[in-house]
Amino acid sequence: MIGRCRSVVLTGLAGHVIDVEAHVAQGLPAFTIVGLPDASLAEAKDRVRAAVASSGVEWPRRRITVNLSPASLPKSGPATDLAIAIAVLAAARTVEPGRVREAVFLGELGLDGRVRPVRGVLPAVAAAVEAGSTEVVVPAGNAAEARLVKGARIDGAIALATVLQRLGADARPTSLQPVRAPLTRVTRGDPPDLADVRGQAAARVAVEVAAAGGHHLLMVGPPGAGKTMLAERLPGILPDLEDREAVRVTAVHSLAGTFDASEGLIRRPPFEAPHHTASSAAIVGGGSGIARPGAVSLAHAGVLLLDEAPEFPTRVLDTLRQPLERGEIVLHRAHGAARYPARFQLILAANPCPCGRFAGSGEACSCTSIARRRYLGRLSGPLLDRIDIRVHVGAAARSDRPGEPSATVAARVAQARAAARERLAPHGWSVSSEASGAWLRAVTSRSACAGLWAAVDRGALSARGFDRALRLAWTLADLEGVTSPNAGHVAEALALRQGFEA
Repeated sequence: MIGRCRSVVLTGLAGHVIDVEAHVAQGLPAFTIVGLPDASLAEAKDRVRAAVASSGVEWPRRRITVNLSPASLPKSGPATDLAIAIAVLAAARTVEPGRVREAVFLGELGLDGRVRPVRGVLPAVAAAVEAGSTEVVVPAGNAAEARLVKGARIDGAIALATVLQRLGADARPTSLQPVRAPLTRVTRGDPPDLADVRGQAAARVAVEVAAAGGHHLLMVGPPGAGKTMLAERLPGILPDLEDREAVRVTAVHSLAGTFDASEGLIRRPPFEAPHHTASSAAIVGGGSGIARPGAVSLAHAGVLLLDEAPEFPTRVLDTLRQPLERGEIVLHRAHGAARYPARFQLILAANPCPCGRFAGSGEACSCTSIARRRYLGRLSGPLLDRIDIRVHVGAAARSDRPGEPSATVAARVAQARAAARERLAPHGWSVSSEASGAWLRAVTSRSACAGLWAAVDRGALSARGFDRALRLAWTLADLEGVTSPNAGHVAEALALRQGFEA
């Protein structure tokens, strides 16, 4: 006898609907799971057997084989526990096989029969709906998150017994409390206001330009100058995420376990600021089995701040090169490749030297010239070439006047982004930093580009730097409200890009 139902496994953010087939045959009692399961999934047989017994349903004392199809697709995690239990009981005719064949079941089973929440429910349910399976049973702790997917009919299950009873089995539901989804608490309150930053006019302009065009930014200055304050206030002048990006950002945070469904989709650009002791896996993603998202993916459509950037290992910093260029990260493992979005704004903040007091004259600095060069030399040339704006943040002069508030700056940023979107949308881009260099060179006048070609000729600008400076010039034109950049915008773009030579 064979029972079938469906479940979903995730490879990165890509969800795959799989068939869970159970075969119950005569022979010595045994329970085997095949179909390329990992260790956590292979252990499901013990969880499923105990959960069925705790639900007051007799476990079939026969030879049971469960196949997760397609067999070539690696499966990991406990999210298929519920589907395995339903398939086995359908094969034993404890539940009606026809009632479960087209439904999708997601959830981990506890030994007491409760259905425990799992990560990645949002992308899993979205994959099920896209595949035509709209009836989805999920843990009660994930029900609010699953209902964010349009077109899905969600049934939140507290315990296996309640699911079996709805399917016609003679189960014994008990008054179990639902298990809440484990959440790594992330504060998503309103970002601090730019009005808190006094002075630093040049750095404020750099932050505004970076926000308007989605550009990467390096700030170098002594401790206490306001580098971190400015970076933390950048998300506050960015516009809300559009529906498509909000879903992708929410899906990444769902998989990482940092999403609170009670707040709905994540609409504000995320902000990530990992400590300088973070490993490569923590920054770009990793782990055993199918790789999990790292900080670059959690910051997708938002801001990634690396404070005290030279303190990060050079090997970790250089892992950022690929996502900075492609806007995504592909993590290859022996069992397959996981693909995550990673289009973020990188903000690097650094002291000018190990002691932090070097201000040009070197009078108060105890570091040698070699130590200063070696310190900032940890930021490799290929990485710096991908940074659009470099600005020196000097010690702030005393001022009692508040700075311009975030709301005022955000209005200018929104206006500039609207102009860029109108120009770039036919080509699939939304901000200047996403536009291809070839297209920008074709639509920019020769007279405007003359300064950039001169910088290339004297070796001050690479071919990549040319394109990035040109994107910066278009952002400056959008902020000024003109239709295309002129030589003045290009000169200002070069000044922003070469404002600090590390």
